[in-house]
Amino acid sequence: MNSSITVTNAQIPMLDLGLQHSSIRQEIKAAIDEVLDSNHFILGPNVKALEEEVAGYCERLFGVGVASGTDALILALRAAEIGPGDEVIVPSFTFIATADSVSLLGAKPVFVDIDPITFCMDPSQLNGKLSRRTKAVIPVHLYGQSADMESILDFAREHNLKVIEDNAQAIGATHRGKRTGSMGDIACLSFFPSKNLGAYGDGGMVLTDSEETARRLQSLRAHGTTKKYFSTEQGWNSRLDEIQAAILRVKLRHLDAWNQLRRSRAAYYERLLNHVSEVVCPKTADGNEHVFHQYTIRVANRDVVQKRLSARGVASTVYYPVPIHLQPIFQLLGYTEASLPNSELAAKEALSLPIYPELTGEQIEYVVEVLTAALKQ
Repeated sequence: MNSSITVTNAQIPMLDLGLQHSSIRQEIKAAIDEVLDSNHFILGPNVKALEEEVAGYCERLFGVGVASGTDALILALRAAEIGPGDEVIVPSFTFIATADSVSLLGAKPVFVDIDPITFCMDPSQLNGKLSRRTKAVIPVHLYGQSADMESILDFAREHNLKVIEDNAQAIGATHRGKRTGSMGDIACLSFFPSKNLGAYGDGGMVLTDSEETARRLQSLRAHGTTKKYFSTEQGWNSRLDEIQAAILRVKLRHLDAWNQLRRSRAAYYERLLNHVSEVVCPKTADGNEHVFHQYTIRVANRDVVQKRLSARGVASTVYYPVPIHLQPIFQLLGYTEASLPNSELAAKEALSLPIYPELTGEQIEYVVEVLTAALKQ
């Protein structure tokens, strides 16, 4: 491993969206100009077309564009009739929006531990979290890999629970040949700019095979209206922007190629890191195809290692330093340290390294070189 990148000029970011944009600049410009010329900016033809295209890509019948991935979760929960007094089982090791969306509707998030190999919800822990108030389960496909949906769906069917997939980080991934987002009752997407399919602003989508649910979601995103100026229930103002939809339609055409490049970068990392005993590389579960939204390793003394990487020009990020059950916002739920040990250990050891389609082999070699030196220092 001979990196020609010098320490002085090495600045390797977590993600370089500028490189991505430069490769599709003309396509993006044409799409935006078309929207500007149309004078149709809210819920126009691009939103409708994107809803159909993303639903088809994710093997769903219907898509409903909304303003963010968090809104997608909130509206999906509302459409599933989750409300005050209900309980929803969620993993603790993920972004807080998954649990926060539950509590915003007056329901109670019930936290479950993760599988230490995949970082996703551990289905074997679900039965211990079940109560007569449990109404739904939200598996999160974390870092670009599907949760064990077969086991989760079996549990949910046995106990008559709704399954809402949080697919914010794994669009394009598969589980036993099925696309993430295609397996639960409802699925949620985020188009935050850093996602594998990211907009140039916020955005999200809810996916379903139920026409009735799709219509309900369309109403909920527009103040609960069923026709103009007639609201039948409390709703939100949560509409996907027409310009963002046009941008996402361009990017969707490139998504499979970009995901394949992410997989190849991940494979190169693993090849170079195989000999580094202090590093636990991410593993892809049997039957899964990973899209590596993040390349997340485990290391001891993680915070020290991260500082050493930064000192030599290598970016890294901790997703997530505090599991949700220990967040101050949920202190009143009564969780204590050691209550979800796998989540708590992951929060101390997980470190995400740069990964994006345009990342070069030379850059990966330098990241590994610096990481190895940091571990031996």
